Amino acid sequence: MNKSELIDAIAASADIPKATAGRALDAVIESITGALKGGDSVVLVGFGTFAVKERAARTGRNPQTGATIEISAAKIPGFKAGKALKDAVN
Repeated sequence: MNKSELIDAIAASADIPKATAGRALDAVIESITGALKGGDSVVLVGFGTFAVKERAARTGRNPQTGATIEISAAKIPGFKAGKALKDAVN
């Protein structure tokens, strides 16, 4: 499912116009992104938790040359599925 299909599904489920559903989806995505940028986690009970994880610096290899390279530390977004979502999928 891509974004436009998700907007169609939201519009049909909530009985609202597609434009309104699109704006609502964009607002949700912006809110989650803003919270993660601020270092907060977003918990949606029954669905899952979005959180920022720290990835430590490490040594890697360039696959073309085999040379050793240093990969810097980074913050990465992560998602942990909630029990209800896991149960629905299984």
